[in-house]
Amino acid sequence: MAEKIDRTIIIVLDSVGIGALPDADQYGDAGADTLGNLARAVGGLDLPGLSQLGLGRVKPVPYLDDNISARGVFGRMAEASVGKDTTTGHWELAGLISERPFPTYPDGFPEEVIKLFKEAIGRDILGNKPASGTVIIEELAEEHLATGRPIVYTSADSVFQIAAHEDIIPVEKLYEMCEKAREILTGEHGVARVIARPFVGEPGELERTDRRKDFSLPPPGKTLLNSFVQAHKEVVGIGKIIDIFAGDGVTESDHTINNIKCTEAVIDYMDEVDSGLIFANLVEFDMLYGHRRDPEGYYQALKDFDERLPDILARLKSNDMLVITADHGCDPTYEGTDHTREFLPLLLAGEKLKANYDLGTRSSFADMAATIADLHGLPAPEDGRSFAGEILS
Repeated sequence: MAEKIDRTIIIVLDSVGIGALPDADQYGDAGADTLGNLARAVGGLDLPGLSQLGLGRVKPVPYLDDNISARGVFGRMAEASVGKDTTTGHWELAGLISERPFPTYPDGFPEEVIKLFKEAIGRDILGNKPASGTVIIEELAEEHLATGRPIVYTSADSVFQIAAHEDIIPVEKLYEMCEKAREILTGEHGVARVIARPFVGEPGELERTDRRKDFSLPPPGKTLLNSFVQAHKEVVGIGKIIDIFAGDGVTESDHTINNIKCTEAVIDYMDEVDSGLIFANLVEFDMLYGHRRDPEGYYQALKDFDERLPDILARLKSNDMLVITADHGCDPTYEGTDHTREFLPLLLAGEKLKANYDLGTRSSFADMAATIADLHGLPAPEDGRSFAGEILS
């Protein structure tokens, strides 16, 4: 297809799933429904901006308008990859389906991994177990402050997390430790992400800072981002996009983590960048509210984004397309603290697109990448089927 769109803006509302996938029971997630259960927990969702785009039309969500004439195209996507983590989800959104799950460590990391890591950083460690980040930091803070040993932990995700007080291990030193861990964690133990978790404060009043940094495995193949770059088009990554793709295919990055700052960055780049791809991840839905099972905080974060959505829509030019979706679920009402395997909402808007069009259910997140590539006149990604011809007005 000849180029129909000059600029695409993708906003990933990290973890905002919209109902359990048919295979969710295989992941322990039967009955998970991030948006639906959230609506029930808080007594209703008032999200006029997202409703205008057809969020309530994707599937019935309590208290969201399902009779509205949507401004654009709406639907949902199923995950074809094996897994339910950030990296797998984003890679599939960019056109790569993962057939093997990343390794996880419900009993902590094996001794051979920890031994190599301790040798690499020249000191002992604390922890080495699955834990909530805020909990393990409080649990081990005094020993960490006394010994200078970094706190190593994991979760239900494929992550090797290293936490350290900024006054004990400076952030740049913490990043160096993560780089050494990343070199070790390949092959059999190739976790999706090594994550730096700096914090400040005193025991009992500790706070993780926004200088978190993810060290991801590089994508195993060509992504949608690579296609843009190879066509000499700009790719702006906002939030942790540059980390998720290990810097591959990103020409400019704003690494802020805060949802509001990421949304502001989207708006600023829409004023500055006229063509190419603007790709943003708003992580706090997942990081602060989903994993911590905080429905009220989750809903407030959605309202905060929804309030800025009109400013984003107002900046759409005639050859733009806005894409709002997610990467997995993280139902804040569900048991445990893990991600949940869910459908993703898919909301599309732009002058070149049909209005009030129900796309139905797509069988892979990669269909989004194939469609964007098609509309930009780029080569098709490795995976996914384009629906570009279906949605053009």
